[in-house]
Amino acid sequence: MNPARNRPGSPAHKAALETASLAKPPPQRQAGDQVQRRPSADPQSSFESHAARAPSRSTDATGAQPRDRAAGAGGFTVSLKGRALRLLSAREHSRAELERKLAPHEEEPGQLARVLDDLQAKDFISEPRVIESVINRRASRFGAARIRHELQGKGLQPDAVAQAVQALKGSEVERAREVWRKKFGEPAADAVERGKQMRFLAARGFGTEAIRRVVSGADED
Repeated sequence: MNPARNRPGSPAHKAALETASLAKPPPQRQAGDQVQRRPSADPQSSFESHAARAPSRSTDATGAQPRDRAAGAGGFTVSLKGRALRLLSAREHSRAELERKLAPHEEEPGQLARVLDDLQAKDFISEPRVIESVINRRASRFGAARIRHELQGKGLQPDAVAQAVQALKGSEVERAREVWRKKFGEPAADAVERGKQMRFLAARGFGTEAIRRVVSGADED
């Protein structure tokens, strides 16, 4: 995890603060507040009245009301913007990711687009930060091809993805060698073991040339 994301004033920190401001429970009754008493009613008539009204309220298989399913832990409804900020406070998200995750919660056409436009204008959504976050988390364990696949899955601009992957290729051999050392630590004893090591690095997304140089011991001191 990048410690800079959670420092005061960072986008993730501001997202967490704004999420908290949106998630305020209803005010609690004070000790001095007066409670209006209803006239007492016959128990039998009250039961019959309640039973007559009950079928009008739809429930799901669990018996939860629609409002209950949309409510947060505190009993209040979470807004679409609140959901977006909650996701952004956990990690960087691209706009495409937020669209996929929040589309089921959109209540009217255009609502989600307006929310995301507002968050993007306030720099809560940033493609460069998404790319930086992925590289910081993945570069020490995966090759450029694997990281490119993940970035493409986030719906980022192709040019930005290509530029980031090209920069990674400069350290591909060094990163592949470090992954190899942690997993195997010594040269392959035979062709079978060498094939095993090569397949492992290929599954991590490292390029053919980097794998060949690492497994063959080329460039080693």
